[in-house]
Amino acid sequence: MQDEGYIKFTVDWIDARIPHNPWIPVITRTRAFCYDRGWIGRLPNGIGYGNISVRLPDGTFLISGTQTGHKRMLTRKDYAIVSDYDIPENRLRCLGMCRASSESMTHASVYEADVSIGAVIHIHNADLWQQYLHQLPTTDAAIPYGTPAMAEAVQALVKRYPGQVIVMGGHEGGLIAYGDSLRRAQQRLVAIS
Repeated sequence: MQDEGYIKFTVDWIDARIPHNPWIPVITRTRAFCYDRGWIGRLPNGIGYGNISVRLPDGTFLISGTQTGHKRMLTRKDYAIVSDYDIPENRLRCLGMCRASSESMTHASVYEADVSIGAVIHIHNADLWQQYLHQLPTTDAAIPYGTPAMAEAVQALVKRYPGQVIVMGGHEGGLIAYGDSLRRAQQRLVAIS
């Protein structure tokens, strides 16, 4: 896993404290569960990996911030709210004390694919990735992470294979689980581990 770990989209970032949100402790607990399994973390070269988001009632989504993989427990300052995005134009608007994750476009594409989806978990695990590569719905290996092409490929798979975990063929170790709730997305990961 040698990804660059940086944001590849144009971001309109409003550097401000996000409002109190009851989802923050819920996401943080789920994220700690994933962190403890090594599904979220940081590579020896300092690049963070893995992120979690939850769709909010107003259509925005709350997501862990970029380069927070080294932290087991996050606080409000480690999250961002994505308020607008344009996948083909490769741009995004977010609010928070950190920028939204470099995989925010992919999360947005999952939410856009199915309005019943309430949460997305993106993890990294080389063994699971290798085991499920082309066994579960898999994006083309030529498509790099964090790009409109990856977002579009993931969206197509979500529409075609609802309720599946998706393997990111061009993002070594990358898997995406989603569901109507954070709990359901987590259960899907546990079921394949």
